[in-house]
Amino acid sequence: MNKHNILFIGLDTHKEFVEIAYIEDQRGAQAVHFGRVSSAKASITKLARQFQSKYPEATLHFVYEAGPCGYWIYDCLPA
Repeated sequence: MNKHNILFIGLDTHKEFVEIAYIEDQRGAQAVHFGRVSSAKASITKLARQFQSKYPEATLHFVYEAGPCGYWIYDCLPA
């Protein structure tokens, strides 16, 4: 990943778990399935920290559902 790139992280939210995939903002990038984590706030916060550590120069954009299982995620993601 180049300096100052954007990383899009997609969250498919469910009551018990969240499926995660991400893709770099560059031509020819392939989406990567990260896996499944618990839908607990601690798991989402840990996930954000992992991406911040792995891609320290990137701007992270989290994309999630605006349904009843996704609204709370905005509050637990670091600014």
